[in-house]
Amino acid sequence: MGNALTPAEQTNQAHWDEVAPVHVEAYEEVALLKAGGIALDEIELREVGDVTGKTLLHLQCHIGTDTLSWARQGAVVTGVDFSAASIAAARQLANETQLPATFIESGVYELPNVLKGQFDIVYTSRGVLCWLRDLDAWARIVAHFLKPGGLFYIMETHPMWNAFEEVDQGELKPLYSYFHTTEPAYWDDAWPDYADASYTPQHPTYEWTWSLSDILNALFKAGLRLEAFHEYDRLFFKLFPGMEPCIERWYHYPQHAGKLPWIFTLTARKT
Repeated sequence: MGNALTPAEQTNQAHWDEVAPVHVEAYEEVALLKAGGIALDEIELREVGDVTGKTLLHLQCHIGTDTLSWARQGAVVTGVDFSAASIAAARQLANETQLPATFIESGVYELPNVLKGQFDIVYTSRGVLCWLRDLDAWARIVAHFLKPGGLFYIMETHPMWNAFEEVDQGELKPLYSYFHTTEPAYWDDAWPDYADASYTPQHPTYEWTWSLSDILNALFKAGLRLEAFHEYDRLFFKLFPGMEPCIERWYHYPQHAGKLPWIFTLTARKT
C-alpha cells in the first residue's frame, strides 16, 4: 500500500527536520504540556468527545504536542511523522511529561508497512493537507487504520485561503488557483518560520492544494460516512501579516470578524 518518498517529499522532510528543534523552543504548547495542561482547543475536545481508554492514531504529528495532549485526556496514543527530528523531539517531550505514547517515524503512505492494527480514532489537524501529494491514498490509509465504526477527525485551514494573498492591510486578493493542480507549488522565499519570526528556514518546501470537494470526495471514496462538518471564523496561526490575535492562540481580522470561514472541522465514521 505504501511507497517511497518522492523528491518533493524528501525536500519537505529536510525542512521539517530543520524546524523541529526550533518549534520545540517556540511552541507555546510545549510549555503548556510541561505545566500540566493540553495543547488542544475546546472545539476539538467537544467534537471528538471523551477519549478515555480509546486508541488514537495521530497522523503527521510533528513534535507530538497534540498527541500527548490526547494522552493526557486518557487516550492510548500513537503519533506518526516522516521527520526523524520531529519524532525524536516528540519522544523527548513524552519522557519529560511522563505521558505514555508511541511515536513512529514513517511517511503516511508507508505506514501500513510498519504499523499493524486498527484504532478507535484517527486524528490529524492544523496545517497537514498541503503536505500530501495523493489525497485519495491518504483517505484509504485513514480507513485502513480505523476500526469498523471508528471516528476520523480533522481540523484544518479552510482551503479557500490557498488562493489568497494579503496585498494591503486586511485587503485580500485571489492570486492563486483554489483548485488542485498535479504539480505542487514550490516555495523558496526567505519567509520567517510561522512559530518563530526570528528564524528563517533554509530549506524550501513543496505544497499541494486541495479543494473542499477533493477532501470530502477522497473520504467518501475510502468508505467513510460524513458525520459532521463545521466552519469557524478564526485561524490557529497568523496566516497573513495583518491578522491579529482574537482569543488565546487564535487569529482573525477584526474588521472581518464573524464574516469569513477560516477553518473547518470534519468528523466521519468507518462504516
